[in-house]
Amino acid sequence: MTKAKKSSTAEKQSSFKGPVLRSEAFARAQSKAKLRLVGPGGLRSLFEEAAKKAASLPRHRLKENWLYLQTMLRLIGAHERREYRRVSEEDLLWIVTALNYLIDPVDLIPDMAPVLGFVDDAIVVEFVVDKTRQTLDDFMIWETAGVSKVG
Repeated sequence: MTKAKKSSTAEKQSSFKGPVLRSEAFARAQSKAKLRLVGPGGLRSLFEEAAKKAASLPRHRLKENWLYLQTMLRLIGAHERREYRRVSEEDLLWIVTALNYLIDPVDLIPDMAPVLGFVDDAIVVEFVVDKTRQTLDDFMIWETAGVSKVG
């Protein structure tokens, strides 16, 4: 991708950030996140749906946040299995909100829209990664420590 094209894509994404975060779709994702956290099986079904959706995403749209999206999924799975509980309610709510937004087929820019379909998803993931980066980094350290103990 050329430097001018990268800049243009970043500018488009930046111009959508405010509307995406103020959208009805984002508010809906937040409301659903609260329900998933109190309801039985809510995180398990979210993990399954979000993992399937993430597998179909164009990775280049998420850039460096692709790895953090994968970390969010693993954290939710470990939390649901009660293996990892060192996450604040607030950060857990943000992460669940991002995954809810990701799986919503009727978000601000429908995923079927050519070129722009995943821009809003990428914006939400980036926003939540920025808010929860320390939690996600701590989880990755925990995972690495656990793997080294087992192996």
